[in-house]
Amino acid sequence: MTQPASSTLQDPARSAALFTELRLRQLKLKNRIVVSPMCMYSSKNGFAGDFHLAHLGSFALGGAGLIFTEAAAVSPEGRITPDDLGLWNDEHIQGLGHITDFVHAQNSRIGVQLAHAGRKASTWLPWRGQGAVSDIEGGWQVVGPDTQPFSDRYATPQALDLDGIRKVVTDFQAATRRAMMAGFDTVEVHAAHGYLLHQFMSPLSNSRTDDYGGSFDNRIRLTMEVARAVRSAFPDHLPVFVRVSATDWAEGGWSLDETVELSKRLRAEGIDVMDVSSGGLTPLQKIEVGPGYQLPFAQRIRQEADMPVMGVGLITTPQQAEDVVAGDQADLVAIAREFLRDPRFPQRAARELGVKIEVPSQYGRAISV
Repeated sequence: MTQPASSTLQDPARSAALFTELRLRQLKLKNRIVVSPMCMYSSKNGFAGDFHLAHLGSFALGGAGLIFTEAAAVSPEGRITPDDLGLWNDEHIQGLGHITDFVHAQNSRIGVQLAHAGRKASTWLPWRGQGAVSDIEGGWQVVGPDTQPFSDRYATPQALDLDGIRKVVTDFQAATRRAMMAGFDTVEVHAAHGYLLHQFMSPLSNSRTDDYGGSFDNRIRLTMEVARAVRSAFPDHLPVFVRVSATDWAEGGWSLDETVELSKRLRAEGIDVMDVSSGGLTPLQKIEVGPGYQLPFAQRIRQEADMPVMGVGLITTPQQAEDVVAGDQADLVAIAREFLRDPRFPQRAARELGVKIEVPSQYGRAISV
């Protein structure tokens, strides 16, 4: 697959922090605006198709510095729904490579989020229903740290044995190699939102008594092994992200203090950026939602773990995104729903912040920045 196009010259007059370059290892991002991973549930047998090219390509045309795909399952049983994107098969590489080629041609960069849903797998597409898909309807046996289901509407997981745990690690590593062959500029390990790695980390979902349960060191063991395997399989000159839920928002669950310590250990393993979200582990969570409600978590990790972070959570306006970077709350701003409403959010941000940026020549007659 093609390599990214070389960066264009930056306007020396620009002053907005949101539009400053960021270098992660040898990857240069033209701005700090990131398209957050958003599940589209529009794949057949894990393959990327025309929808994904149009969907992700629109963000590249709109000027995003970095675009993440939705969660790509590292194994068939790791899918959230039967229609999830996948990277468990070499045949998935070509379709994704077509997308990375297009994104690079627009001078944007693109990453893939690698995921395993664990006990939250084999569920319906959100617009078709809720809860578990039965075997008759195309569902499958889900797995987890133990046999606790996410809720009474979800399937009961089979507890992973040591061979199953080793398979998870090798699946993440193999998917990472495929991501490299598809031309991705970065990969992100999904260890958040109540999916498999998060399930192992939280005492609310992990009742194991072996080396993968109980103590903090044991509960983070699988995440550390996966991060180590992914880092070793991806080119050394390119960065690796890890997405975490900083808190379960539930008594007795995974905590911010634990997230800070995990981040320090991941940094020591060569992880470059922590993508800081929260929640998703238990339906009993009590989240205090509001604009930028997760940014304090990111800021603390940035300060105490001494590593770059990506901030997320109801960031919807250019000024809000600018304040995040200018105020040293996060190094990157990941935006989700606002990009669905406006795929050219970076161009709007440039206009509102008074910054001159390059736009595709094909759109020049209609866009003044």
